[in-house]
Amino acid sequence: MATLELKGIKKSFGSTDVIHDMNLDVNDGELIVFVGPSGCGKSTMLRMIAGLETLSAGQISIGGKRVDHLPPTDRGIAMVFQSYALYPHKDVRGNLGFALKHAKVPQKEIDERVNKASEILGLSDLMKRKPRELSGGQRQRVAIGRAIVREPDVFLFDEPLSNLDAALRVHMRVELLKLHQRLRNTMVYVTHDQVEAMTLADRIVVFREGRVEQVGTPLELYRQPMNTFVAGFIGSPAMNFLMARVEDGTVKLADTPVCKTSANNGSVKLGIRPEHLALSDDGPFDGKVSVFEHLGGESFLHLTLNDNQTMVAKLDGERSFAPGDQCRLGVRQEYCHVFDESENRVVE
Repeated sequence: MATLELKGIKKSFGSTDVIHDMNLDVNDGELIVFVGPSGCGKSTMLRMIAGLETLSAGQISIGGKRVDHLPPTDRGIAMVFQSYALYPHKDVRGNLGFALKHAKVPQKEIDERVNKASEILGLSDLMKRKPRELSGGQRQRVAIGRAIVREPDVFLFDEPLSNLDAALRVHMRVELLKLHQRLRNTMVYVTHDQVEAMTLADRIVVFREGRVEQVGTPLELYRQPMNTFVAGFIGSPAMNFLMARVEDGTVKLADTPVCKTSANNGSVKLGIRPEHLALSDDGPFDGKVSVFEHLGGESFLHLTLNDNQTMVAKLDGERSFAPGDQCRLGVRQEYCHVFDESENRVVE
């Protein structure tokens, strides 16, 4: 296991800057998730850690040793890609042990490492199967096992679950979490799926256009987003944003008071997560139902307010609404997020 340090990392392709002065310290045994929309630079950053992309500036250290000048094989890393990249003519055992055999590791040690990895990942009964005889989840476990047998200092995962169906993604998320709890290796995981980020990460790094918007634990980003980008990216369904005004310490929607704030008088954005809204006879949000989605144990209510702004509420599955129904919603003070005209969070 080892720490990972990124200092002043920059990456440019010609005149286009894709990573802007990235600094990050990853603790020994920590699982860090890079998250952000497509094209934000998270996979490029991972590839630079792996040595698959060169740095334009900065340095990378693993376990206190600078490695950005070293080839990938000498960095003490193992990478799991989005595609399984298994050898179709080799069985599971052959795929797991290939890199070790190529590195001329003694056969006895290869067998020990392969058997240990297969036991950890539940592959012992599949060792003689070829990749075409495996399900998507089984192939992904083999790909992860191939990284485990190398016994790296740092594991790198580049959207490893994106090719799986929804149910299998949930299952593999749990398996990856168990794997980290068992191995306690330092891991860096890239995804555009904020649900994966929230469930897997010790800390999340939110990227936007090659810059880090915020670093923190999942709950820190959920409860105290620094700006509207982070607030809207973390959480599902996404946070509601409403244009409002502050008058003498009170956030008002039209002329209706919603919550107190320390923001100066003027225009603000009011952010409220769908799960924090509740039906209320005297709530400040009044409008008509445009869409109602019933999902069994929960439901999503899409409301068009009287000022034509829209919002979504996440309710339990006991109530039912039809399009056109009049509805009123309320929210508690502590669940209101206020953002200034620069879209930065107002610290209360």
